[in-house]
Amino acid sequence: MTVGAVAVILVAWKLPAREWIQQFIEWVRHFGAPGALIYGIVYALGAMLMVPGSALTLGAGLIYGTVLGMLVVSPASVLAATGSFLAARYFARDWVERRLREYPQFAAIDRAVEKQGFKVVLLVRLQPVLPFVLLNYALGLTRVRLRDYVMASWIGMLPATLVYVYLGSALHNVTDLFSGSARHSVAAQGLFWGGLATGIVLLVVLTRIARNALQQELKDVGQQEETA
Repeated sequence: MTVGAVAVILVAWKLPAREWIQQFIEWVRHFGAPGALIYGIVYALGAMLMVPGSALTLGAGLIYGTVLGMLVVSPASVLAATGSFLAARYFARDWVERRLREYPQFAAIDRAVEKQGFKVVLLVRLQPVLPFVLLNYALGLTRVRLRDYVMASWIGMLPATLVYVYLGSALHNVTDLFSGSARHSVAAQGLFWGGLATGIVLLVVLTRIARNALQQELKDVGQQEETA
């Protein structure tokens, strides 16, 4: 099964993302709970290969429900983030630096991370300033300690992960991942959308707090550099 999981990732280079994601989810759901390990491995490898993770996060909710889906996606996303971080730090620095030329704001993030590693990584996870997958690599170029990076990334990614997995739990089948269909029961819809609305509100509040805190942190770093 592990060989099959790797094969799914390899064909991602040949098939459109939507098509291979649908095929993979249809394939792995037949394995039941043991397939969760395969799902996590493919999720992590896919994120490192810069495959958009939102559909796979929704898919975890579709297959495993909210609780087990979170237990699959959260460790897998941290594994992907850590692998990308280490790859950038030790092997892919030149490639990452070229990609970051499109994002001049990263220079300020880099300086802030040097002074407040854990705090700034947590804030940029809650208030992304770069695409998620690129951010994993970009932070490998900073001086943040691996331990702080992993813990801050795990905490910072949890709110959005929960919202996506919860949303996925309302879907009927794989095609719903791209059509937006959910359960049709009035009671189920009421409970589902009420919970989702609560999660989104909390996510928005956290994002705004993180944005303001990040802006203040970058401002303080800039002022310190000017007075130095």
